[in-house]
Amino acid sequence: MKKINIGLVGFGTVGSSVVKILKGKRDLFRRRLGAELLIKRIADKDISTPRGVEVAPGILTKRIDDVLNDPGIDVVIELIGDSPVAEEVILKAMSGGKPVVTANKALLAKKGERIFKEAEKRRVGIYFEASVGGGIPIIKALREGLAANRISSIFGIINGTANYILSGMSHYGSSFKEALRDARAKGYAERDPSLDVEGIDSAHKLAILSALSFGGFVDLKDIYTEGITQITPKDIQYAKEFGYIIKLLAIAKESGGSLETRVHPTMIPQEHLLAAVDGAYNAIYVRGDLVGRSMFYGRGAGGFPAASAVIADIMDLVKSKGQPLPFDFGKRPLRIKDMGEIETRYYIRFTTVDRPGVLAAISGILARHKISIASVIQKERRERGKVPIVMMTHEAKESSVQKALREIDRLEVVRAKSRLIRVEGEL
Repeated sequence: MKKINIGLVGFGTVGSSVVKILKGKRDLFRRRLGAELLIKRIADKDISTPRGVEVAPGILTKRIDDVLNDPGIDVVIELIGDSPVAEEVILKAMSGGKPVVTANKALLAKKGERIFKEAEKRRVGIYFEASVGGGIPIIKALREGLAANRISSIFGIINGTANYILSGMSHYGSSFKEALRDARAKGYAERDPSLDVEGIDSAHKLAILSALSFGGFVDLKDIYTEGITQITPKDIQYAKEFGYIIKLLAIAKESGGSLETRVHPTMIPQEHLLAAVDGAYNAIYVRGDLVGRSMFYGRGAGGFPAASAVIADIMDLVKSKGQPLPFDFGKRPLRIKDMGEIETRYYIRFTTVDRPGVLAAISGILARHKISIASVIQKERRERGKVPIVMMTHEAKESSVQKALREIDRLEVVRAKSRLIRVEGEL
């Protein structure tokens, strides 16, 4: 039986899970592949900490070159995260004719164009299913299952930490800080959660999804990115009164030859499928011209879901004999819309003095900027004369809304910076 020797770089949560699965399901892989998958070398800077899995003596090394320069290794798995070393590992492996499996969304978002060109030049495969959505097979679906479709839009809940926090705030009325503390206690949030809660991780994943779906690479600076740190229980409660749920969405839409790419808190209708995606789960909602609307749902983080995707890539690689898959993306120039050009609906919360004429003053400024009000909630007096005025607008241009809010926030009757959340009614 043919043997596939694997070199693993990075022996953390995902890497150790890969080894556990390969050892525990050896017979399954033999039956399904007609080949044996063997871990030949594992490189990591820490080879002394127990990982909960036994490996044979001599397999572990601190030297990455022991993996990359071993002629007996057939495929390299890179699982060391966003580091300059990761790029070196991938490029050196490919230069040596070794196909690569990676989960590195940050690297692919930043350096994907160079890496994929190198793979094409070297005629070796690079596989990256685990880079988006954990165990959800969204990369394979876009590359193969939906290959006959022209994709018009993608809406993704693709960060489990942010979704867990927003779910806790929605279900229990927790503040952001309380929900973050709970996420840390459950192991869903890192000590420094900024990549997750500021939307940066979602932007990395959206760059990859956009390249696959729309045929061109998107620079990270062209993805408008806003996190969830300013969302309050008040906003979540008002959203429910309007019939909406707040999610951190990664959005890509193509229309008229232009692409809009953005990550931000978004209100979506309570009855929409994405509104039911709770806790640390992920979901990607795709619209294609032939299939219409499809949703891919599952566990987006954790050792075993990500390892499942890594091993699926290895199996695909074995079946394709390590040859590069055809890359449609990166070859189509895309015009990226400026954030100010987008048009959507808006939820806006003002904090004002309790005085007659305030609503009229705010409405007048909105009208001058061609922003039409759909509905208003004006609550009773809350604290020392300050009252919230909550509005839902009709569709308006982002640049007009931002100009109007800057003008409104300068009014003497406004007591705090106005809060804005974008609304997607028809996904």
